[in-house]
Amino acid sequence: MTWLITGGAGYIGAHVVHAMTEAGERAVVYDDLSTGFAERVPRGVPLVEGSTLDGDRVARVLAEHEVTGVVHLAAKKQVGESVEQPLLYYRHNVEGLRILLEAVTEAGVGSFVFSSSAAVYGMPDVDLVTEETPCVPMSPYGETKLAGEWLVRATGRATGLSTASLRYFNVAGAANPGLADVGVFNLVPMVFERLTEDKPPLVFGDDYPTPDGTCIRDYIHVADLAEAHVAAARALRSSPGRDLTLNIGRGEGVSVREMIDTINAVTGYDRPPTVVPRRPGDPARVVASADRITTELGWKARRDLRDMISTAWQGWLHHHPRS
Repeated sequence: MTWLITGGAGYIGAHVVHAMTEAGERAVVYDDLSTGFAERVPRGVPLVEGSTLDGDRVARVLAEHEVTGVVHLAAKKQVGESVEQPLLYYRHNVEGLRILLEAVTEAGVGSFVFSSSAAVYGMPDVDLVTEETPCVPMSPYGETKLAGEWLVRATGRATGLSTASLRYFNVAGAANPGLADVGVFNLVPMVFERLTEDKPPLVFGDDYPTPDGTCIRDYIHVADLAEAHVAAARALRSSPGRDLTLNIGRGEGVSVREMIDTINAVTGYDRPPTVVPRRPGDPARVVASADRITTELGWKARRDLRDMISTAWQGWLHHHPRS
């Protein structure tokens, strides 16, 4: 079986490619390299440069590589940017997915794993977010991910395509330094950047209804996330017609202040954070219930918070060497 992995040169996508190949699966990477890097793709894995908006090119790749399953990670993913450019996000994340699914069904591909997000839930007022928690996305990014789930599920029901939508929570860490996240959009790299610039980390609000007043999130190691994709892909292959929607998290909440304290401890810095005003739309607590994926696939996160931070820090130093 050969898996086409769209966005496979990106931070998460490259981890999925490595996990798939290490598990003995054949993979082909399809990436426009707008945010990905060719050097992340393992040696021996074909890399085709292209956009999911190019249906003819997608169809050729599916045929030439005899693709039998797709893991779709290619997407625009910055919440703030999606608010400023909603048409761009709907074009790439929804229209690109529609074109890809059209090519997939015409080629007779049997399995489709979709990269979704906890952003589909919006601001859930629950201790643990289950897959049945109402989806009320608060950004065009979250809307496109929810619309993507609908499109994937409807296509599966109409055509017999086996599908899985994986709702990621907060991703951090690296399997090796070369695969680390080079963007500065999420909490961990944002704190790293502040510390290495000799500036205090920022806490956006400390008056939330949580034990220490800061937001609580569920963090998942990217290597665990990649292994969840392998489990989902194999489940679809072994059970034709299956339709899965699964949270990918640890089921443990970590506050922003706890995260910064742990980052200080792991990196050797001792710089207290500065509290600044809340950011609009930040929910107080978003923590996954990860029970369903354990029941359905036998998968469970194995790496803890210190693993995430230490591997992310090694990756940060790899890409930002100190003089």
